[in-house]
Amino acid sequence: MNFKEIIKKNQNNIKGIIKLITKESNEDLEQEVYIKIWKNSEKYKEQGNLKSWINTIAKNVSKDYLKSSYKKNLENSVTDETIINTIKDKKETPELKLIKNERQTQIINAINSLRPKFKEVIMLCEIEGYSYEDCARKLKCPLGTVKSRIYNAKKGLAEKLEQLIKERIN
Repeated sequence: MNFKEIIKKNQNNIKGIIKLITKESNEDLEQEVYIKIWKNSEKYKEQGNLKSWINTIAKNVSKDYLKSSYKKNLENSVTDETIINTIKDKKETPELKLIKNERQTQIINAINSLRPKFKEVIMLCEIEGYSYEDCARKLKCPLGTVKSRIYNAKKGLAEKLEQLIKERIN
């Protein structure tokens, strides 16, 4: 097995698989794929398709990366104070700042009072900016389930924040 030739022939394919699964170009993952190919080259049996074997390695490395990234995102979840401090108003007086902080605290408390599965989709889709499809992949559930949870979460938030919404309109 000529390793340089294998890399040359499959480089674009490996990059494509990594980008398709992780939604980013990642040279570290490419290197990891090459290392796994090299380390496991003796295990490859000539009977199968070499390209399929390499694609499987690239897919598995990409999926493992996403799993570890998702865990890191959960561990580094945003605190209430961070959310309050990151939203800034250009013309902020002390009074407006106090009102805004109170509103944000009410919103955060309302989100925190949601059932965990509703809070999870609100945090991923509305706060962290994930698409419904990405959220479904991360949570390993159907797209329809994510949409249903978003709908129910927003309905629950609207009920909990009804007074705040009325103040905002007036």
